Amino acid sequence: MHTPRERLVERLRDVNVQVHDSWGPGRCLAELFEVTCEPSLWDAIYVTEYPVEVSPLSRRHQRDPELTERFESYAATREISNGFSELNDPVEQRARFEDQARLVAAGDNEAMMIDEDYIKSLEWGLPPTAGLGLGMDRLAMLLADEANIREVIAFPTLKPLRD
Repeated sequence: MHTPRERLVERLRDVNVQVHDSWGPGRCLAELFEVTCEPSLWDAIYVTEYPVEVSPLSRRHQRDPELTERFESYAATREISNGFSELNDPVEQRARFEDQARLVAAGDNEAMMIDEDYIKSLEWGLPPTAGLGLGMDRLAMLLADEANIREVIAFPTLKPLRD
């Protein structure tokens, strides 16, 4: 994770990924992983310790403050789940949300907005917590051997109501 941003940008350009100016080294590393590694993750595997920059709700890793206590599970080249230890410090969470809001303002569609209600709940006190999100649709894709998510979700398209 300690690779300089310039080297990561160079490698991303080598694999034809357009790099946004607002991306820091953590986001560059995550994008590089997605393009170069994910397609080869066939066997079931856990990928751990994601950069803070792409994990705004995750607790910092105990041994490396640039990483988080986060994992994703993969099988047959697909992300199946995402889990992490929850960040429960309201001051740090606000700072991360503010970083995310700056990314939104710079045009990053994947960044988060500030959630005042969530910060308020953290101020009231959140004990050490962890969570896991299992993508049932992605698991169904794996089990049905389907490459397109539209083949396994119940409502693949919603048409607007007509008057």
